[in-house]
Amino acid sequence: MAERRATEFGEGFFVGPLPRVLAHRGLATDAPENTLLAFFSALAIGVTHLETDVHASADGIAVISHDPDLARTAGIAGRVEELTFAELQEVDLGHGQTYPSLEEALVAFPEARFNIDLKSDAVVRPAVEAILSASATHRVLVTSFDNARRLRAVRALPGVATSASAVPFAGALFAVTLGLVPLARRLLRDVQAVQVPERVRGIRVITARTVRLLKRAGVEVQVWTVNEPDDMRRLLDLGVDGLITDRADLALRLLKARSGAV
Repeated sequence: MAERRATEFGEGFFVGPLPRVLAHRGLATDAPENTLLAFFSALAIGVTHLETDVHASADGIAVISHDPDLARTAGIAGRVEELTFAELQEVDLGHGQTYPSLEEALVAFPEARFNIDLKSDAVVRPAVEAILSASATHRVLVTSFDNARRLRAVRALPGVATSASAVPFAGALFAVTLGLVPLARRLLRDVQAVQVPERVRGIRVITARTVRLLKRAGVEVQVWTVNEPDDMRRLLDLGVDGLITDRADLALRLLKARSGAV
């Protein structure tokens, strides 16, 4: 597996062999998603990169949660933004886990690389503060579907790694579809990765050609959310640089088999 040359942006985040495995919300086979236990479970099997999401609590703390509300993960009414962090910590997610803060997770796992999806405008400032407080700028990637939100965080974290939001990626995809790699490179000039599903609205966006041309434009190509080994194998054969997956255990096993380690 190839080694990516570190750059001035996110030099700690992009260190390590390709392809990468990013544990989507940790490893939740025996733990609630997006909890310290889920992150520990992923790291314990050899994962180096954790994908996670943050919302802001009522008192302005960056809280790890994919959903804006508590219904799916906790089975109770309420929104993250309506509760204080202290109140969120009283919520039982099972296995002795509750909603952690971003800073708590960064401090608990000082060697882990965190891929952080900013889920609301309100969380940008608390997330930036948490990253700075944990001295973690060099080992995180910040992203958001909303480009303005992403840029606010990037500007407050000089040198941080980031991946393309929806609009710049759509432009870059159109450019590479036409074979216009220099245009794609300009559109992606402030990012180091694209993180996308294989298909968008039924249209396949990840092909051997788009992967090759996006990489020529200077970015890593990472695909979400890939949980079936056959899909992992097929995407790796297309040349993708990373798998964002709920089943990091299966992805690591597959990479070891492909490398001849097993």
